[in-house]
Amino acid sequence: MRTPRALRLVLALAMALGAAAPALAKDELVIGITQFPSTFHPSIDAMAAKSYVLAMTMRPFTTYNKEWKLICMLCTQMPSIENGQAKPFDMPNGKKGIAVTYTIQPNATWGDGTPVSTDDVMFTWEMGRHPKTGIGNLELYRSIMKIDVKDKKTFTMHFDKLTYEFAAINDFELIPAHLDRKNFADPENYRRRTAFDADTTNPGLYFGPYRITQVAPGSHVVLEPNPTWYGDKPYFKRIVVRVIENTAALEANLLSGAIDYIAGELGLSLDQALAFEKRNAARFDISYKAGLIYEHIDVNLDNPILKDKRVRQALLAGLDRETLTRQLFEGKQPVAHSFVSPLDWMIADDIPRYPYDAAKAGALLDAAGWKELRGGFRVNAAGERLSLELMTSAGNRSRELVQQVLQSQWRKLGIDVRLRNEPARVFFGETVRKRLYPAMAMFAWISSPENGPRTTLHSDHIPTAENNYAGQNDTGFRNAEMDKLIEDLEVELDKEKRRTIWRRIQEIYADELPVLPLYFRADAYIVPKWLSGIEPTGHQYPTALWVEYWRSRP
Repeated sequence: MRTPRALRLVLALAMALGAAAPALAKDELVIGITQFPSTFHPSIDAMAAKSYVLAMTMRPFTTYNKEWKLICMLCTQMPSIENGQAKPFDMPNGKKGIAVTYTIQPNATWGDGTPVSTDDVMFTWEMGRHPKTGIGNLELYRSIMKIDVKDKKTFTMHFDKLTYEFAAINDFELIPAHLDRKNFADPENYRRRTAFDADTTNPGLYFGPYRITQVAPGSHVVLEPNPTWYGDKPYFKRIVVRVIENTAALEANLLSGAIDYIAGELGLSLDQALAFEKRNAARFDISYKAGLIYEHIDVNLDNPILKDKRVRQALLAGLDRETLTRQLFEGKQPVAHSFVSPLDWMIADDIPRYPYDAAKAGALLDAAGWKELRGGFRVNAAGERLSLELMTSAGNRSRELVQQVLQSQWRKLGIDVRLRNEPARVFFGETVRKRLYPAMAMFAWISSPENGPRTTLHSDHIPTAENNYAGQNDTGFRNAEMDKLIEDLEVELDKEKRRTIWRRIQEIYADELPVLPLYFRADAYIVPKWLSGIEPTGHQYPTALWVEYWRSRP
């Protein structure tokens, strides 16, 4: 069949133009993640999805960079004793406190034009230290005795103890006083009235390179450049964060082009990523970042069965975690023996460990009174079945696979484990936060380098209705020696002396097992070859804190 001459000319012209014109760089980025935030308030509820989104819209005073070094972001200079911006002082109790001075970036401005100022610092402190607010890191706010305001940009925090990380105020996330102070008139109901949830698209809530312009609950969040941002101009004109809770569907959306990039912090599990790489390495750059990501099972210590330490020890001894990580993750996610990562300097290699030992697990259960088998399950003297529930976030294929393996392994010991999962925003926003899981909850803690465990292990940080569920010790762990060790750790400036304290903390943790360690996670970053600038950190502060450096290349 002959092609008409006119059509041939058109095709030739189109081909010539196509060959001559370079591909256009994208100016919109669609990111896929697996969770929708339970709240957009920076300090209420610890949830990775919220931290990831807000990292594009705000900046902490201090944070850790990809080299695990503490740096200033919102402040202009890192305070130190040497530069005179941190000054120890004597406390009435004979101990040392410290006064630390920070200066806010001079051009930092909320998205509605209001300068970021010490008014926001004072309101944030007032909000954070109120016992009814429900803040996660209540200890940070409690430890600040007073704040002296020098001017609109400079202030001095007086801490009641001199700690080894005195300059790190990473969790002191600023709240705009001009918008949210009125909502704090009733502190107990503040979490339901904060503008971050009642008026999420208000530009005055954000001072980072982007601001949230649209929210579709459970579906997506749209971000656009913040015209008042004081730093380097962000490249993308629009960023859409789409929530796809099922990780198989997340992968399908990436391959179809419905999303451009899967956030490594909240994306495919390692097993999925390994399989994905074998099929799609030509289209994507795939990297694996090992880090301080601790996959574990929190145990509700108010559960009458789990109160017995021997049962908790049996549960861990009855798991073949080495085989689990080898078969599901090709051995790239090391078994955890503590909450301290092998990548952190204070890891103790000589603490008690729980290699797979079915005989030992059975003996521990026998000693705890779960001797008799009926219908394949253990029962106690009263005829009650050894039955427990294991929960996690729904749609995460890796966790659901791990659940099934754990259930099968425990079944061989005569333990009846039921599986029940919930959407991430419910699981983290309600069930874990309020300690509503009846037995066991599987998820990950993501920490920073040498992160003291006060909020997760100190008895003062057990969430209750009375403190509006502040704190993150949702297991309900109470141990007087652990409390004292944590308090001593925080004020010990000598690194080698801290190492000794850290070792004892890990030893108690391994013996008491308020948490069942599983493995340390490696996050998979699956990046299209046209996208540059994403640099994983390996700790709790996400890549999105540097979103202004992300670029599209033709």
